[in-house]
Amino acid sequence: MKVLIVCSKTNGKVAPFIMEQVESLRAAGIELDYFFIEQKGIKGYLQSFFLLKQAIKTFEPEVIHAHYGLSGLLANLQRGVPVVTTYHGSDINDPRVKRYSNISIRLSHYNIFVSQRLADTIRHKKRYSIIPCGVDMSLFYPIERQVARESLGWTNEGKYIVFSGNPEDKVKNFELARQAVSLLPNTQLMPLVGFTREEVNLLLNAADVALMTSFAEGSPQFIKEAMACNCPIVSTDVGDVKSFIKDIEGCYAACYEQTNIANKLQAAIEFSHLGKRTESRKKIKQTGIDLHTIALRIKAIFQLTIIP
Repeated sequence: MKVLIVCSKTNGKVAPFIMEQVESLRAAGIELDYFFIEQKGIKGYLQSFFLLKQAIKTFEPEVIHAHYGLSGLLANLQRGVPVVTTYHGSDINDPRVKRYSNISIRLSHYNIFVSQRLADTIRHKKRYSIIPCGVDMSLFYPIERQVARESLGWTNEGKYIVFSGNPEDKVKNFELARQAVSLLPNTQLMPLVGFTREEVNLLLNAADVALMTSFAEGSPQFIKEAMACNCPIVSTDVGDVKSFIKDIEGCYAACYEQTNIANKLQAAIEFSHLGKRTESRKKIKQTGIDLHTIALRIKAIFQLTIIP
């Protein structure tokens, strides 16, 4: 089976979770190639159409797998190859992009939403599955906290909170995180900016808690990767986070209020400083959101798509 991946490559980078999913699909026996959209905005996507047609003619895919709604819209401008589109969150949660995702949903042979909340938000009812992006369990795994801290030059007595992303991304709501942490004495807030995937694994193992205060998400990889490392979590109720961390000791759902978040962070820090880690890695295995299991589910959709 030959599948062409259509996705953006803004500023020369492809989202790591897309690349990891592609490699897991390749390991599952699918022949894949990329078509990258490097222009920005709806006009930039549309300008890529003729290049996409050339890529289709050269590679001759049986299925196109587009990531995000705008890529899905572009992929569906040709009608010769069936399109499966995955929606990751911003393409549904952002009203400016949602209207284009609606068109993509209607045109695509099949749609994948990374969380049920996204499907509910857009009120889609036909030809779809809920499939979050999988976690690379070989890349994100538990390391003894002291060992991880020594690798990073952190002290054993320090209180460290890893924040879910770039403070400049307004959707991540860094200001609320900063306000909450300011209520806790001698606590450092570490935003995830400029680290390699291997370094992120170290950070999540060394940290007392992983913090997410986002206004909106799809199925955030940050939370699932923290779970794979058995890192305590505090998060607002976005995407599918609450369903994943429910009933896991050391993980807390919080509201959009700094004192509430500070209290949950304090509880997670105390849990961590007792030498405890969560057992959330087990839940990833139980719910089948590892890369390999997710790849098999997506492969089955591709196979159904090409059946006459």
